[in-house]
Amino acid sequence: MVFVEEEIFMDQPEGFTAVGEEQKVCHLQRSIYGLKQASQSWNTRFDEVIWGYDFIKNDYDPCIYKKVSGSSVAYLVLYIDDILLIGNDVKMLGDIKSMVVHSVLHEGHG
Repeated sequence: MVFVEEEIFMDQPEGFTAVGEEQKVCHLQRSIYGLKQASQSWNTRFDEVIWGYDFIKNDYDPCIYKKVSGSSVAYLVLYIDDILLIGNDVKMLGDIKSMVVHSVLHEGHG
């Protein structure tokens, strides 16, 4: 779950307003899809998780990450909400895929 770092309010979704409380708004506790801040929050959280697994962000393109372990090398390319994973060690790639699925995607980040 990615929490927002600022106070954000939105109108109540159509069909979810209670009679007599139409003027109330929703106070968001976490990012939701479509919010301007959502992509930045998601990317910040993704960086935190991926760095925890010894990936290094590319100096020239912040959407490219590299991991080296002995002779094994893996590159992870992030584009909006798509991930491309390439490397020379199938087991390492499988481990990385599992990590991304369990640490990022299943936590409600994407």
